[in-house]
Amino acid sequence: MTTMQRIRNVLGAGVTTVAVGLLTFEAVLRPTTAVAQEKVEDEKPSDDVAKPWTPEELKAAIKALDDRQRNSGDYKTQVYIERKEKSKNDVVLEAVIYRRDADDKLMILFTNPKAEKGKGYLRIDKNLWMYDPGVGKWERRTEREKIGGTDSRRADFDESRLSEEYDAKYEGIEKLGKFQAHKVTLTVKKGIDVAYPKQVLWLSATTGNTLKRQEFAASGKLMRTSYTPKWAKRYSESKKADVWTPKEIRIFDEVEKGNATTILMKEMDLHSLPANLFTKAWLESQSR
Repeated sequence: MTTMQRIRNVLGAGVTTVAVGLLTFEAVLRPTTAVAQEKVEDEKPSDDVAKPWTPEELKAAIKALDDRQRNSGDYKTQVYIERKEKSKNDVVLEAVIYRRDADDKLMILFTNPKAEKGKGYLRIDKNLWMYDPGVGKWERRTEREKIGGTDSRRADFDESRLSEEYDAKYEGIEKLGKFQAHKVTLTVKKGIDVAYPKQVLWLSATTGNTLKRQEFAASGKLMRTSYTPKWAKRYSESKKADVWTPKEIRIFDEVEKGNATTILMKEMDLHSLPANLFTKAWLESQSR
């Protein structure tokens, strides 16, 4: 099945214009022998009738979402971010994502295009900082920061913390295209800072992976809708289990209609990273 066919099956024919750029990306991200250990899994519909979750099963499912994306060691991946805005040329950004899940650390370092090279974000001690080498300054950012000016947010690249940050309510089973999905509403816990205080998830009845996500402002206004039809996993020696990450995320701006962002992630690297990598000094050194 082609990329365009997968997009139509999961998202419907109405979003094919946003998906055209994916065809260019797909050539870049084709598996090679160097990434043979990584297994990419497309969602497949099942003929089995899904059964509603009990409260205990719901709690376990949200925790499993977090656990399967978390590595006990380090994590690195290359990402391609395509930004589409009305009345503007499309922009493609390249970046490297570094994570140290044991310490809740995250770094996003932009490598292309030239105008963005050396810019980056560093999450440490629950604070998000942005560095611009053009002015040589660090600025603290909120969870609502648009990463690289796109529709993406920090949480799109970080480990999942849904069970820690949200209370979950089960809404039942719904059809999402050809797929059966468990619909779940998440409401942020008191005292937690997140980009969106309310989320609605559609979780695959077959795999438990997130297929669709809608995110809402405190006012109740729908801000973003995203789709994740493809996931990848790789065995982690430090975790002694598989680590899962989204392979493709397609984000649609519900406020500025027509704006959209597509994130494609290349192979995971779960080897240890330098001890001093998650520092302002290290990120600054990459632009010299």
